[in-house]
Amino acid sequence: MAGLIIHRNDRVEVLTGTDAGKQGRVLRVYPDKAKVLVEHVRMVKKTVSSKSGKNTKGGIAEQEAPIHVSNVAVVCPNCNEPRRVGYKIEGDTKTRICRHCGNALPVKTK
Repeated sequence: MAGLIIHRNDRVEVLTGTDAGKQGRVLRVYPDKAKVLVEHVRMVKKTVSSKSGKNTKGGIAEQEAPIHVSNVAVVCPNCNEPRRVGYKIEGDTKTRICRHCGNALPVKTK
């Protein structure tokens, strides 16, 4: 599968589902599954067992679950609204742009 338009640390808004309208930062991208992990979105409960060698306590913990990329849209920092993303190729550089205002989106940081 080709690379995704959504990158790590992008601010996205959920378009559909029970968390529709929520915004969060992308924590992790799974390009082979076409899913992203968004901060404080699609919280699920997970049972955690206590480890005998460590001082961790067992119980029920909440964590984020991956959401499909078709259900989220990148929030443009200039428009402050979820917008479609396109590409602009100038010479050897390929930059992501907002389809609405045409301004470049922040570059992926490593």
